[in-house]
Amino acid sequence: MDRAPTIKDVAERAGVHAATASRALNPATRGMVNVRTANRVAEAARALGYAPNSAARSLRTRTSSVAGIIVPDLRNPVFPPIVRGIEDGLREAGYLALVGNTDGDPERERELLTAMRGRQTAGFILATSRRGDSFAGGPAVPTVLVNRRTDDGDTPSVTADNAAGVHLLVRHLVDLGHTRIGHVAGPRDLSTGWERYRAFLDATTSLGLEPAAAPVEFADAFTEPAGHAATLRLFAEHPGLTAVLAGNDLIALACYSALAELGRSVPGDVSVTGFNDMPFVDRQRPALTTVRLPHYEIGREAARLLLERIASPTAPAKRVVLPVELVRRDSTGPAKV
Repeated sequence: MDRAPTIKDVAERAGVHAATASRALNPATRGMVNVRTANRVAEAARALGYAPNSAARSLRTRTSSVAGIIVPDLRNPVFPPIVRGIEDGLREAGYLALVGNTDGDPERERELLTAMRGRQTAGFILATSRRGDSFAGGPAVPTVLVNRRTDDGDTPSVTADNAAGVHLLVRHLVDLGHTRIGHVAGPRDLSTGWERYRAFLDATTSLGLEPAAAPVEFADAFTEPAGHAATLRLFAEHPGLTAVLAGNDLIALACYSALAELGRSVPGDVSVTGFNDMPFVDRQRPALTTVRLPHYEIGREAARLLLERIASPTAPAKRVVLPVELVRRDSTGPAKV
């Protein structure tokens, strides 16, 4: 084809009327089309390399085909696959993603939200929310939370099953004979830190561990420096621990360095577990036992929820929780007697 494909070309390839193809490719009207038909139209559009005329659509609908993604730290290996999933999901619907990084600074987040709203952004996907936030993206802008959520549940969100993951880790450690297990938790104001902390208390209690045998130390952030400091504080108060459940993989890697500083080996003296299964933790020495999250799928699902929210802004907020799995590696072993 020497010319750019048109909506009529897409409709002909998919075997539908042009109006049906147009509705199927517009997130605001996709719900009016049978799912199988919409998928067939999307596949035809991809095969032909069809790109919707977003400028014209914006003039007709007074909406933008741009969505904003805001993350707290792009250096954290957890976020790139989530962002990739979001971008892929949005691109298939004809949306362009703008990505902003806050470095965990709330003021920077406000600046990014203001700047993106100025570009008539159709909606936001935020990985920066705190538990106490309310309608994080603003009441007039469709917003979805990803990887984190708020306590009130008023904003759609996509997260992994944090509680199930922690229960898998604690059971794994107990099965190895550990009865003195510490937790270096993430920040309490973030749902990821709080939910994993609460799950640790539930899991250790249900498996018969006394509170004194399951102490907790909170890190100020999900970073290696914060994790290192928290690990040193934990072992200063509880030197007899034989295992540590870290709030995430970065904190787990900090446990390695802190324990080495204390003259403890992993897993010979202390077993260590992480959470997230971020890239390259399988190449650490020892390779990290952790919980694997479906990062890319979390991003795809967040994109789907945002498109739904744009189409139906007043629909009830959905809270999607995706399953996780335990990944056993070399950082955990039998409890030292």
